[in-house]
Amino acid sequence: MLGMPKGEILLVPWSKEWEREFLQEKEKIEKKLGERITVVHHIGSTAVEKLNAKPIIDIAVEVEEFKDGENCIRPLEELGYTYKGTDIVPDRYYFSKGEPRTDQIHLHESGNPYLQEQLQFRDHLRTNEQARIDYEELKKHLASEAGGDKYQYNEGEDGVYL
Repeated sequence: MLGMPKGEILLVPWSKEWEREFLQEKEKIEKKLGERITVVHHIGSTAVEKLNAKPIIDIAVEVEEFKDGENCIRPLEELGYTYKGTDIVPDRYYFSKGEPRTDQIHLHESGNPYLQEQLQFRDHLRTNEQARIDYEELKKHLASEAGGDKYQYNEGEDGVYL
């Protein structure tokens, strides 16, 4: 299953489909943006095998300098992404795709500390089973407490990174 309906916090079991979806999107992004970008990462819970997650593929795209992100807006819109701005997280261009939302892109300057924390946390969960189990329990608790309020859910996840 892929896609998160508005107004819901839905956690589903990890699926190989998520890795396939990421690889397909990565190929499209790399083809469309070419030398404008440096690397494309699969981030978030869907990037961690065996971790229940919201069924949205989180993709991090790196550019050399933050201002280079301006040159990526129109090409990503041509791929079906909607540009949401840079004010949600500092130093990040944010895009979403689909209704219900299936994919989201977080475009950062290479070396961005927030992105580095996300990559380290993803890698930690991939290699530490107990950390993955503990994080999944936290996600389940937050989902039940949030009652469909994604901002409350996301606020509970903030600061969990190593």
